[in-house]
Amino acid sequence: MDAAQNDGLERARAQLAAAIGAMLVAVGEDVGRDGLRSTPMRVADSLIGFLAGVRLDPAAPLSTPFAAQSRDLVTIRDIPVASFCEHHLLPFTGVAHIAYTPNEHVAGLSDFSKTIEILASRPQIQENLTAQIAEVIEKAIAPLEVTVTLTCVHTCMTVRGGNNYGTSVTTVARRGPAEEQHSDPK
Repeated sequence: MDAAQNDGLERARAQLAAAIGAMLVAVGEDVGRDGLRSTPMRVADSLIGFLAGVRLDPAAPLSTPFAAQSRDLVTIRDIPVASFCEHHLLPFTGVAHIAYTPNEHVAGLSDFSKTIEILASRPQIQENLTAQIAEVIEKAIAPLEVTVTLTCVHTCMTVRGGNNYGTSVTTVARRGPAEEQHSDPK
């Protein structure tokens, strides 16, 4: 990280800490008390880490594909996902599964999880995250088809409102012939 990036990060950290402190004061807390004195800075540091994907290119990990002769299905399962709902800034966590049929290239298996981590480290909704993962894979390695499935539990559903403990959400994005087959109204 160069000096300009570091200065920008330090400014962001200070702004976030001030905002978190103001939020705590607004709900009636005393930010000077022992348990909360360092909380604004800890939360600021957490948010910078949780949302680091905003500053990163999700295609970068997939940028050095390998030539492949196989046209057989490749499935990568149970990739951990942790993201922040853009509506409530509460986390949602779960797993991603990727299935793709190579065309001429494959990517390193860990590269898929790095791409998912970058995309998940942004405020967003699960539906968009699923589509973004499929689109990045499609552009990076041009598979014959790709399917991305995410199954996540949303804190905004489990700790507020209806307290829907145990409820999970599954989203599926398809690109290629499978997408066309399922989007045809005939």
